[in-house]
Amino acid sequence: MKKIVWGVMAGVSIACSSFSMSSLAQDFSGERIEWLVPFKEGGGTDTWARFFLPKVSESLPGAPTVVIKNVPGGGSINGANQFEARAKTDGTNVFGSTASTLFYYLLGDKRARYEPKDWQAVFATPTGGVMYVDPKLGINSPKDLAAAKDVEFIFPSLGPTSLDLVPLLAMDMLGMKVRPVFGMDRSAGRLAFERGEVNIDYQTSAPFIQKVMPLVDEGTAKPLLSWGVLDDDGNIVRDPSFPELPTFVETYEAIHGEKPSGQAFEVWKTFFIAGFAAQKIMFLPKEASSDTLQTYRNTMADVVKQPGFKEQASKAIGDYDQIVGKNVDAAVRMIFSLSAEDKKWIQQWLTERYNVKF
Repeated sequence: MKKIVWGVMAGVSIACSSFSMSSLAQDFSGERIEWLVPFKEGGGTDTWARFFLPKVSESLPGAPTVVIKNVPGGGSINGANQFEARAKTDGTNVFGSTASTLFYYLLGDKRARYEPKDWQAVFATPTGGVMYVDPKLGINSPKDLAAAKDVEFIFPSLGPTSLDLVPLLAMDMLGMKVRPVFGMDRSAGRLAFERGEVNIDYQTSAPFIQKVMPLVDEGTAKPLLSWGVLDDDGNIVRDPSFPELPTFVETYEAIHGEKPSGQAFEVWKTFFIAGFAAQKIMFLPKEASSDTLQTYRNTMADVVKQPGFKEQASKAIGDYDQIVGKNVDAAVRMIFSLSAEDKKWIQQWLTERYNVKF
């Protein structure tokens, strides 16, 4: 076993030595595997799945045909409900989840008629995130942020129960005065920032590097903090992709004089893991056999070791190591560790702050 950092979820080491394909490995010769993606073509989850699709097809025993089935609607709820109700258990149906799939479930959305905690995780892909502001605000450090009590931060957001829950709760914990503008996805939010319609935004790692760094270079955007990554002890440390940026924890400590703790932070950390540390997950249905699960996990452990994989992945889906083997179990357990009390707390917070009804 060799431990390596796997980006946002570095607290769990990856087994780099691949599992040997045992005589019990499932043979998919002549099979057609359907990978359900709960969004339309061209989105982030679809792009992620299509990057892995040929590698999965070539590497699974028997080299089966793997196809993407896009089932958009409900912010991934429609596809997740369909997978829960109809997925075959023989390994010919897999699901590609994203943050919203897990957020809706964790928050108790009544439309979410699926139980992802019962599904079997094959592997996960993490990402990071960076918050940035308009340089005209004069905020260059946590110290400046602490002094900006009267600044109104206009924040573009898809909605408070989307991935934006992570920054919204973080900004609330930092004591920032925030006015969200709902109905904007990440791309629309970035464009609004460029037009000067909002003065704060965040992007996940790949779009930040590709789309926001040019703004930073020209002096029209100022990176403020990253969410960070988890070390081997589960502590949040600096993101290796953005080592010069303070983490959310560092920023909180600089403002409040102590590290974040308590219920709000534990809730934030759970959604941070679900939204960033293990943002994309391939699942098998709960009834799939242990042999099927092991075959898929062995396959993905081999895929990430292929020559050139890391370079290809860096360009296509971000520069973070994949969570493979049994280590994905630890990530999933942390995601579904939200207690009934914590669930009630975040529901109440969302209702009080943003009039969200449950």
